[in-house]
Amino acid sequence: MYIGLGIVLIIAGLILVMNVITVDLNFVNDDALGTILLIAGILAIVISLLYAPPWRRDRVVTYRDDSRIG
Repeated sequence: MYIGLGIVLIIAGLILVMNVITVDLNFVNDDALGTILLIAGILAIVISLLYAPPWRRDRVVTYRDDSRIG
């Protein structure tokens, strides 16, 4: 669920780290903010993969077609 958020954070962090866009704020360092966003995005993806429900199902669903009978 948080994989999309992680991807957005990684992209925003890479944009700031690579100086594609320069944020002109006196109290914020662009590289530090980009690194924080990059690490937060990676953590969001890793945590969402660790706590995701299992990829398999516990029960089997069968389909019964009664239209062929009679």
